[in-house]
Amino acid sequence: MPHARLEGEDDAAAVNTLRIAVLRLSRRLRHLNVDQTLSLTELSALGTLARFGAMTPGELARKEHVQPPSMTRIIALLQERGLVGLAPHPEDRRQKLVAVTDQAEAVLKASRAKRNAWLTTLAEELDEEEWAVLREAAPVLHRLAHL
Repeated sequence: MPHARLEGEDDAAAVNTLRIAVLRLSRRLRHLNVDQTLSLTELSALGTLARFGAMTPGELARKEHVQPPSMTRIIALLQERGLVGLAPHPEDRRQKLVAVTDQAEAVLKASRAKRNAWLTTLAEELDEEEWAVLREAAPVLHRLAHL
């Protein structure tokens, strides 16, 4: 599939509008943390583990785009709080696997519910046509977030 070529003032304006919208929504969503003691980085690491399952600290660092020493500190903090557990790697005794605990799953579930409720309230302010456009754009925005 050919890639889009963004050229001209209309495309530049659309990129700028998208950037501003994503940043503002992200900032507003961040303030809806269920557990205000968790940093965004810690919450993101938990979400990644919940989504992809147990993995080594190195794999988690790569997925989260942080340096391994930083991830080691994050994992230690999360383990102290009972949000992740470490288990021996089944194939490499030098490695450990990190996985979320039931407590972390509960925090993530509550956080998702709170954020989804807030977004639902916002979306209900849109008209049918705007909501249809946004619903169609959601998978594309998801793809952009994971490129």
